[in-house]
Amino acid sequence: MYNKANIIDRFRLDGKTALVTGGSGYYGKQMVIALADAGATVCCASRGLEKCKEFCDELNSMGYDKVYADCYDQEDEESIKALLDRMIKQNGRVDILVNNSVLRPMHDYEAPLEDFAKSMAVNATGLFAITRAFGDHMEKCGGGSIINIGSYMGICGSNPYLYEGHPEMDAIDAPDYFFHKGGMLNLTRFMAGRYGKAGVRVNCLNLGGLFNHQNPEFLERYAKMTYLGRMADENDIQGVLVFLASDASSYITGAGINVDGGYTAR
Repeated sequence: MYNKANIIDRFRLDGKTALVTGGSGYYGKQMVIALADAGATVCCASRGLEKCKEFCDELNSMGYDKVYADCYDQEDEESIKALLDRMIKQNGRVDILVNNSVLRPMHDYEAPLEDFAKSMAVNATGLFAITRAFGDHMEKCGGGSIINIGSYMGICGSNPYLYEGHPEMDAIDAPDYFFHKGGMLNLTRFMAGRYGKAGVRVNCLNLGGLFNHQNPEFLERYAKMTYLGRMADENDIQGVLVFLASDASSYITGAGINVDGGYTAR
């Protein structure tokens, strides 16, 4: 039977608690604001407490009174568990996990293997550790939403054309980011199968590049690679993030959604 309800209400997150890792970064800030705007209590956490606290203090002064800062080390399982315990103690439960933290210690193909291993400790092993800890908690609670923040680089190979003549820009020649973002997409599918019966949904957003005053020539090249003719701005992932966090997407799990202006559709 059709259950009549206001569809907009299904996007609301009132009474929900969310964790956004790396929440004070370029993409992280719009994630925190979006979830808070939808009504959630939002914890913004990363290794650097001061940066998160500064951002949350700014939001608090603007009237976002349900946003707060915390810190953890994604390379340390005990630190992850301690963060979860603090969130449960403060909020009762955690309903939404946004896995946005990332470490990029590898800067080129010739970098030492120690850099690759460091990347995997945070972005692969650490990703699994935090997803398992919070996923097990959500399983006990009978539901939740885990949103992994992936990249078009987890789907595509490198594109040297974009960076030609600009060696000072992001390390397109470093394989670790491609490796762990590709793995994140399939880990999403695995975790969706693991937690699905408990009503815990796991999805992945494969993001394109975010405008941050990059080299003008790079911006022009990148724009030509997308159907929409531009990079993402500070609002472009807010809608799809709230959608996946909310009951509006209650029948979506194990999905990889490309949010890249059509870059990967070419």
